[in-house]
Amino acid sequence: MPTLLDRYLIAQFAKNLLLVLCSLLAIYLLVDFFERVDNFLEAKKSVGLAVRYLLLKVPFICEQLIPVCILLAGIITLGVLNHHFEFMALMAGGISVTRIIRPLLVAAGLFTLLTVLVGQWLLPPTMAATNRLWYEEVRKQIPRGIIRDGHTYFRGEKGIFSFLRTDPNKNEFSSFTFASYDAEQGLTTLLTANRASYLDGAWLLQEGQHKERNADGTFRVENFRTLSHAFPEKPADFFMPEYQLQERSYSALLREALAGEAHGNSARLEFHRRFSYIFLGIPLLLVGIPVLLVVHRNRGRDLALAIPLSCAMAFAAWGAWSAGQSLARTGTLPPGLASWAIHLLAGALGIFLIRRQNR
Repeated sequence: MPTLLDRYLIAQFAKNLLLVLCSLLAIYLLVDFFERVDNFLEAKKSVGLAVRYLLLKVPFICEQLIPVCILLAGIITLGVLNHHFEFMALMAGGISVTRIIRPLLVAAGLFTLLTVLVGQWLLPPTMAATNRLWYEEVRKQIPRGIIRDGHTYFRGEKGIFSFLRTDPNKNEFSSFTFASYDAEQGLTTLLTANRASYLDGAWLLQEGQHKERNADGTFRVENFRTLSHAFPEKPADFFMPEYQLQERSYSALLREALAGEAHGNSARLEFHRRFSYIFLGIPLLLVGIPVLLVVHRNRGRDLALAIPLSCAMAFAAWGAWSAGQSLARTGTLPPGLASWAIHLLAGALGIFLIRRQNR
């Protein structure tokens, strides 16, 4: 059962986190508004639509800010405690540093889990709405391809494509189908192939069938082992925009990643990227707390140095985490290791430094 100390520290942490989050959110929205309002006006959209876009973007912004907000909330809470000599009184009463910071870690975990729930339930529909407003209504980039049950479907200039792509780094496809229709939606051409590839600007279909409608309405059917066909589309035209992965919930991303579907690698990367980023605040707090205590011991109880040091530490951790994401995208590191290595290193370092403060 939480003690009076636990309830007090959790309440202070929550108050400081909301204060920091609201402050950073206001700055973010203000900057984003002035950066994008010209695009809305050039597209002949109202300022009200721009405001709606920003309001729908709030859950995404909160997800991006939560790690640094958790760090700053913990630093401010403990810093104020030390500034009022409360931390010193607790230590003098025989309470260890580990016991004092435990409520802060519990609160950090609770807010992290709350962010996970936002990402699971609230973020997907709001991201879909903001992407539609920005990419389709403002920038006029309307995607023509969708993915359903692992298959990519794309409406091209002359017909509809369907295929599986097992390796996103290769222009090789399986279960390839192309169908074209006349003005009355009658089938005119049907091309199917077990495999298809795109090399040097040419399409090569293998082990398939070519069905073409004759003038009298009958169909001419030809089986082939290899067939070169001049589609106007290139593989780069087929795939859904990368930003649409942000519209997936965590469970959807995990399900696609575990299913090993054609876009499973992209889903795996996105799942580890988003999930690990949200949990970055806890290891940052573990490192930030002993840094704060060392600064206070050597430089006094002023937060003027502790907060900039915490921000620098958060930026360094974010840089290392981002570098890991780049290595994961190139295949140099597995997505799990690249995304979670900084958590393990920072968490282990923080626990070691906190235990030293207990002495």
